[in-house]
Amino acid sequence: MKSTRTHGYDRLLARLRAARKAAGLTQQDLAKKLRRPQSFVSKYEKAHQRLDVVEFVEVSRALGVDPSEALTTLSKPDVP
Repeated sequence: MKSTRTHGYDRLLARLRAARKAAGLTQQDLAKKLRRPQSFVSKYEKAHQRLDVVEFVEVSRALGVDPSEALTTLSKPDVP
């Protein structure tokens, strides 16, 4: 089975994780803002669960990050 993880997706997750930490939020804090269990945040940060586009926008906004700016992470070439 082919992996669904890419370097671009890993960069996006790293950016979301860094934004959470820069905002001084724990996974629990973010989960509360999202009205989700803490495990939701943990699973996507560890890439055990992919974010769909709607979830990505919700997470970005909860972190105070413009979703379109966060996507600039993906504009760089995917290097193996």
